[in-house]
Order: sequence, then structure tokens, then C-alpha cells
Amino acid sequence: MKQLLILSLFLSVAFSFSGCKSADGGGLNLFTPQQDIELGKQVSKEIAGDPKTYPILPESGNEEVYRYVRGITTKILNTGKVKYRNEFPWEVKIINDANTLNAFCTPGGYIYVYTGLIKYLDTEDQLAGVMGHEIAHAALRHSTRQMTKIYGLAALTSIATGKSDPGMIEQIALGLISLQFSRTHETEADEHSVLYLCGTDYHADGAAGFFKKIEGKGNPPAFLSTHPDPGNRVQKIEGKAKEMACTGSKNYKTEYDRIKRLLK
Repeated sequence: MKQLLILSLFLSVAFSFSGCKSADGGGLNLFTPQQDIELGKQVSKEIAGDPKTYPILPESGNEEVYRYVRGITTKILNTGKVKYRNEFPWEVKIINDANTLNAFCTPGGYIYVYTGLIKYLDTEDQLAGVMGHEIAHAALRHSTRQMTKIYGLAALTSIATGKSDPGMIEQIALGLISLQFSRTHETEADEHSVLYLCGTDYHADGAAGFFKKIEGKGNPPAFLSTHPDPGNRVQKIEGKAKEMACTGSKNYKTEYDRIKRLLK
């Protein structure tokens, strides 16, 4: 009981300092990296249990596509710029939905890419840019920073002490699937996408290619939901790549086109 009281007081003090920053960037985060992993596992479980909403592309018969997308992930992770590169699992799944232009990454590094996004983009560096953006959300722990604001002290105390209410983890996990990031978090993820790709042979501003394509398109996808100004993001992404003097120049269009043709 004494330990629980001390923990509650500690979290109360921490939570009261709304201007505090976590070690992963701006914004208070009372979750631990291990809890990010646990939440990511639960989200992954919820997704696997809902094939109607999230029809996962089977690996059997699609080995080359999975190898390709995982290869992009590994290339980004091996730059040495991604925090928790060795702690998070960074598992990749492809969602077989040709009508959805999106990708997302759960807390703890469970990466999901829609076939619709792969088919929509033109080159590998564009896909790498979007994936770098999503990886950054996990590495900067944006989801649990948002959840700290949403759920607050009571939920976090119960999770930290292992005495959470039945269904609490599941409730948080379901909330994470539909979580929207702040504009600040989107900007941070854009900047880190450039940082990651700058350590590869890709065009470091690969993510800008997505926004150029999407500009003027009606019904912006979920990827733009919190920051719907593609032009502004293109400027900032390209400016960041120029500022960092990135020298990558590869887009691997020929191989990318081949992979797109493999998707039924």
C-alpha cells in the first residue's frame, strides 16, 4: 500500500507539469517503452482478430512483396538514427485494401502498410518516406504521449501497478488504432523521415512525393487528417533535406513497379 501511495504521488506530481518533456521529445509521457511494446502487441492482436476491417495480406504467395517492404524497413532502421531500433520488434504487416492510402505504426513498432498506398505511390523512395514518417511516430512515442493526455493518472497508475481494471489494456489498444496525432507530432514525424532517409541512398525528401501526388485530391486520406496542407509539408520536408545536405538520389522505380504488379 505504501509503494502504491508513493507511486501515485510521483505520477500526480509528474502529471501536474503539463509542460514537461519526455526523453523522446516534446510532451509528457508517463508510459514506459516496455508499456509501448505491450500496447503494440495488444493493438496487433485486435487487428488480427478483425479481418473484415483489417484484411491482412497472407504471406504465402506474397513472399516477394513482404521481403521488399521489410527490406525498406530494415534499411531505415540500419541508419542508426531510429530510437529503440533494438528494443522494439518493428514487425511489418501488409493490409490488403486497395482503396485505402495509408500506413501506420503502433506503439512499440508494429508497422502496417496498405496495398492501396503501395499501388498509389510511384517510387520506392516515396514509400520509404511515408514509412519513415510512421516509424518516427513509434520511435518518438507519439501514441503514448497522446494517451497520457487522454487517459491520465488513474489509468496509468493501474497499469503501472499491474492492477488495471478488466479490459483497460484492450480499451486503450482500441483507442490507439483510431488515434489522431497533433500537428506538432506530424511535423516531428516529417522531420525524422528526412533524418532517417538522409542516412540511406534514397532521396531524403521521399515523403514529399506523397504529398505532391495527394495535393488537390478530394477526400484526403487519414494520413493527412491532422495536418491537411500538403503544400506546406512539401516545403518543409524539402527544406529539411536541403538543410541537412542529404545526397541520396535513388528511387528504385523499376523494382517498385515490378512489386506493384505482383499485388493482385
